[in-house]
Amino acid sequence: MSQPLCLENLPRTVELERDGDGRPRLAYIDQRRLPGELAFERTGDWRAVVGAVKSLAVRGAPALGIVGAAAVALWAGNVGAGSPTAGGCWEIPPSFFAELGRVADEVADARPTAVNLAWGVRRLERLAHALAGGAAAPRALADELYDEVKRMEAEDEAVNRAIGAHGAKLLAPGSRILTHCNAGSLGTAFFGTALGIVYAAAAQGKVERVYADETRPVGQGARLTAWELSRANVPCTLICDNMAASLMASGRVDAVLVGADRIAANGDAANKIGTYGVAVLARHHGIPFYVAAPTSTIDPTLPDGSGIPIEERDPAEVLPAPIPGVEVWNPAFDVTPASLITRIVTERGVFEPGKLVY
Repeated sequence: MSQPLCLENLPRTVELERDGDGRPRLAYIDQRRLPGELAFERTGDWRAVVGAVKSLAVRGAPALGIVGAAAVALWAGNVGAGSPTAGGCWEIPPSFFAELGRVADEVADARPTAVNLAWGVRRLERLAHALAGGAAAPRALADELYDEVKRMEAEDEAVNRAIGAHGAKLLAPGSRILTHCNAGSLGTAFFGTALGIVYAAAAQGKVERVYADETRPVGQGARLTAWELSRANVPCTLICDNMAASLMASGRVDAVLVGADRIAANGDAANKIGTYGVAVLARHHGIPFYVAAPTSTIDPTLPDGSGIPIEERDPAEVLPAPIPGVEVWNPAFDVTPASLITRIVTERGVFEPGKLVY
C-alpha cells in the first residue's frame, strides 16, 4: 500500500531573509551536496550568489529567477545603500544606478540559457529605477527591493500550484510518468513545475510511479529528483538515461513530464541536455510529451528555438581526468522542437505549443 503524499518533507529551496542585524541574506539549499547531505547556505554577498548559480549549487529556471532578483536586493541592501549621513538620513551615492546596472548585468549573465535569471534581475532593476523616480532614499529603496523578492517567492509557489492543478487534469488514474532532470520543488522556491503536476496528481491518487532519468553528466535526476520524490512519498524508480527507450517499449510509460529553461514563441523548448532525445522516443512510442513551465520562462523575443543560447559547461563534468588528445563537448541544454511537444502547461492553462498565451 502506497504511503500518503508528504510535501511537508520538502524544504524551501531559496528564501530571502534578514540576519540578526536586519541585513538581507539569501538562504538556499546547496544542491551539489544532495542526496548525501541536506545543507543550507546563507550569504549576504551578491557575488557569492553568482558563484552558487554558476556552480549549480542553485539551479532550476524558476529558482534562478528568484535568486537573480535576490542578488540584486543583496547588493542594494548591503552595498548600494551606502552609509547614513551625519544627520541620520540616507543619501543615494552618485554612482548608485551605474553600479546597479553593472551588478545586474553580471548576475543576469551567470547562466545564459535560463531566461528566468535575467527576468528576475531586470524586474528588480526596473523597480529600482521606478522608485528612484519618486525620490526614494536608498535604504527605503533597498527595503522595497527586499519586499519585491519576497513577493516573487510567494508568486512562484502560487504559479507552481496552478501549473500542477492544470497539468494533473492531463493524467489518468494509475499514470506511470517519465521525467528528465529535476523540475521539482528543488528547481523552484517551492512545489515545482513538472513535479508540481506529479504532486497535484498524486494528491488525487492518479500516480502509480515516476521513472526518473539519471540525467548525465551532472545527475540531477539521480541526485535530486529521486531524492525529492522519495521524501514526498511518491513511488520512484531511477533509470539510466539509455534505458528510457526500452522502458517505453515495454509499455510502462503513460506520459513524459519535463520542465523548461526557455520557451520560444513558437513553442520550441530548451531543457536539460537529453530532453530532445526523450521527446523523439516518446513520439516513436505514441506517448504524450508535456512541458511544464511558468509564463516567465517564455521568451517572446525569439520566434523559434534556433535563437536560444545554449550554455556549454566545464569538460570536467564529463571527463574528470582528461585524456590527452580527447576533446569533450558538454552542452548543458538541448532544444525540443514544438512539433514533438504534445502540450505546454503554464499557470494560465494547457496549450498547444504554437498557441501559447503569455
